[in-house]
Amino acid sequence: MKNFKTIVSFAIASFLLFSCEPAPEEPAGTLYIIGGGSRPESMMREMIEMAGLESEDKYGIVLPMSSADTDRAFEGMYEELTELGAVNIYNFNVEQGEVLPESKLDSIRNTDFIYMSGGVQRRFMEAVEGTQVAEAMLDAYENGAVIAGTSAGAAVMSSKMITGRQLQEDAPDGFRTIQAENIELIDGLGLLPTVIIDQHFLWRSRMNRLVSVCIENPEKIGAGIDESTAIVVNGNQARVTGESQVVVIHNTPGGFKVEDGLLGSSGMKLSVYLPGDTFSVVP
Repeated sequence: MKNFKTIVSFAIASFLLFSCEPAPEEPAGTLYIIGGGSRPESMMREMIEMAGLESEDKYGIVLPMSSADTDRAFEGMYEELTELGAVNIYNFNVEQGEVLPESKLDSIRNTDFIYMSGGVQRRFMEAVEGTQVAEAMLDAYENGAVIAGTSAGAAVMSSKMITGRQLQEDAPDGFRTIQAENIELIDGLGLLPTVIIDQHFLWRSRMNRLVSVCIENPEKIGAGIDESTAIVVNGNQARVTGESQVVVIHNTPGGFKVEDGLLGSSGMKLSVYLPGDTFSVVP
């Protein structure tokens, strides 16, 4: 009896200890995830105001590594930002294999604003592979920075990132099927670990691609962001802004099946959000 009471007491104490542990803190920063295309002035102004870039005490950096022409990518964003009043905007191009000094990593950690250009998302991830850039960006986000990206710069924010490559040799071009093991996913930055981003979504008819991803990855939310449109993520909530829509797909774990290479699921929920709408990024 004494042993039983001891076990019960230990169990209760353990429960109280673990149940009283504080929940993980949400990052203090904001993710501004743009689906590509042109950027409305209202969105640009919102990013500048959120990051306080009109102040001489603040600074922002551009990571242009997704682009084949990094100088041009930086110059285009620099012009857009400074014409709307931003100051202290710097080019932080990272060459593949470059050994970054601690001073450069500190500049990333302590910045108020990071912008990732469009281009090819795999190119960006190859440039930062083996560096501490991803960790420094996460530190900046947790410390309150605005992390923005468009097109490829949006895709890399996921932990599982769509590359745009099809894996099945018999798959027709343009993701015109919903078939198994066809969509290539690789590691992204993991800034938004619960969501897989797809960009240029409605304009380029990418529904089949995101449906395939969501069937095979039911633990994630799929967010298809159209051009000239963004989601603004604070904590567990996302707000749609811009000129078009965002398609969000949730799949139910266990609702997955494959027949003759074709994917099926009976547990999917699809929502279409308009500018001003909000949704949770928690699966």
